[in-house]
Amino acid sequence: MIGCPTPDTAGRRGVAGGREWAVSQAEMIMSSRSFAEYRAMFAIDDRDLDGVVLDCAGGASSFVAEARAAGVRALAADPLYSHGVGAIADRLAADLSQGNAMIDANADRFVWKWYGSAERRREMRLNARSAFMSDLRRHPGSYLAAGLPRLPLADDSVDLVLCSHLLFTWAGRLDREWHRAAITEMSRVSRAEVRIFPLVRMGDGEPVDFLDELQAELRSDGLVCAVRRVPYEFQRGADRMLTVHR
Repeated sequence: MIGCPTPDTAGRRGVAGGREWAVSQAEMIMSSRSFAEYRAMFAIDDRDLDGVVLDCAGGASSFVAEARAAGVRALAADPLYSHGVGAIADRLAADLSQGNAMIDANADRFVWKWYGSAERRREMRLNARSAFMSDLRRHPGSYLAAGLPRLPLADDSVDLVLCSHLLFTWAGRLDREWHRAAITEMSRVSRAEVRIFPLVRMGDGEPVDFLDELQAELRSDGLVCAVRRVPYEFQRGADRMLTVHR
């Protein structure tokens, strides 16, 4: 996409250490979230979209596709994109079915106010998956096959970084050290701000017990952190995001 950064590992400032993914891609259900969901999850307003936006751990989100259609410069990074288009399509079909079954079986554990109904949520996910696959075929350069805590982007190469349903969601498998490395890396490539949603664990929806300690460590590294409420809640208690900037 014109105006978006290209992969670059040169000139990396303070690259954080840290282990690679401690959760295999096979364990994760790849979700197809929409631009509208992103705007709500991350409390995004039009001014936030003036610069280059990175969807980190973007999965099968249609955020980049819909952002492009709206004239927003955006790109995504995820290990998923190392696979061929056909393999990704097959994976998404299976994961969509599995994800819907899981939600249906536990419907009382979710808040339906934002979606209105399970049918509306399924419709949004189908539309987002279709938009993602179409955009991936037409603009593969906007999808970087990369995962935290190492991104193939230069320092200060994007403005806003968005990361959903990876950090904190998988806190049972990704420890505080990994989170610190991942957030440091996202902050390295961001000129403006990093936003991370949600702040509760997958499954039980409990708050992450190391969040306060992690924020203290990030502040000692020179980063500014804050927890903000957002106009979105689906998993019960998941209505806040963490913002980080230098």
